[in-house]
Formats: sequence, C-alpha cells, structure tokens
Amino acid sequence: MTTRRSFLGSLITTKLIVGATGVLLFLYLILHIAGNLLVFLGPELFNTYAHALISNPLVVPVEIGLLVVFLIHLFKASRMTFQNQQARPAKYMKKERAGGTSQKSLASTSMILTGLAMLVFVPIHVRMFKYGAHYDYGDGVRDLYRLEVENFSSPLAVALYVIAMVLVGLHLWHGVPSSFQSLGLSGTRFTPFIRKVGKVSAVVIAGGFIFITLWVFLAGGRS
Repeated sequence: MTTRRSFLGSLITTKLIVGATGVLLFLYLILHIAGNLLVFLGPELFNTYAHALISNPLVVPVEIGLLVVFLIHLFKASRMTFQNQQARPAKYMKKERAGGTSQKSLASTSMILTGLAMLVFVPIHVRMFKYGAHYDYGDGVRDLYRLEVENFSSPLAVALYVIAMVLVGLHLWHGVPSSFQSLGLSGTRFTPFIRKVGKVSAVVIAGGFIFITLWVFLAGGRS
C-alpha cells in the first residue's frame, strides 16, 4: 500500500511539473511567433525589435531558464510516459484511435517522439540564428533580417524547417490542453475550451512559422 501511494504521489508531482513547464513553453512560443511576425514589416522594424531583445541584460538568464524548463519538461514527460506504461497490467494488442470524449489521437500517441524531435531541432535552430553569420545593419545593430533571408534561401533548409514546425504543431495540438489539465483545469466546463485552445494554438503557431518560412523563401523577404 505504501509503495502504491508513493507511486501515485510521484506520478501526480510529475504531472504537475510537466503541466507547469508545458504552459511556460507555450507562453514563450506565443511571444516568439508574435515577434517573428514583424519580419513582414521590413528589415528596419524587425532588426530594431531583435536588437532590443538581444541587447537586454536579462536575455541570458531567460535563455538559460528556458533551456532548463525545456529539459525538465522533456525528462519528466518521458518519465511519466514510462511510469504509465509500467503501471498497466497488460498492453493492448492493438491500439486504435478513440472518438467521443477520449483524447487518444495521432498527436497524443506521438508526444514523446515529437518532443524528442524538438530536442534535435532546437540546437539546430539556435545554431542557425543566434550563432549564425553576423551582418551589420548599422549603429551596432545585427542584421537578423538578412540572416533569415539567407538561411531560408535553401530548399532543403526550408523543407526541414517546415517538417519541424508540423511536428511542433502536432505536439501543441495535444500538449497544450494536456498541460492545462495537469494543472487542474478540466471538467465539462473547461475541457472542451482548452482542447479548442490547443488546436487553434497549434495551427496559429506552427502555421505562422511555416508561412514566414515560405514567404521568405518565395519572396526573398520582400513583399
């Protein structure tokens, strides 16, 4: 009995941590897509925004904090999945998608895989933009607009980025409502709403990044 209670307590704690870190990463993505949409307004505004962001003395602590949150989220989510699998008395012979009120779907059953894909994508993304070529826009401002146009001039880079964003969208589709539910926001009143939030956010965030990527590639960063 003590072992059972300890297991349940550990699982509940893990769910809360996964939920909290998931919400934090979701809020970051909202801010990230909002800032990146400024690319449509031209290099001056986009570079001014980027310079104000990266020259802020808090940017390094925030980046470290985001990295810690991301790694904790991935580790705890993987551990929770493993614990859930171990707790099952028997594995199903055949998995089928469920309808109705069930949340089982391609998005829910691939959460670990899409999360691990992000573990590969994030360092590549950081390498491309944070540590990419340094072009001077003037007055000490880095020309990140030019760097973005340069990075997305390659069809291979664009294709890989689009695939990565599809995986992000798939993760958000189930991950956003799951995170809020882990924090206690569930029930007949809230569950349908947060599921809609998950679907809309998945389309807006992933679709927004895909649209930016394709626009830069096809239009060369010029409207």
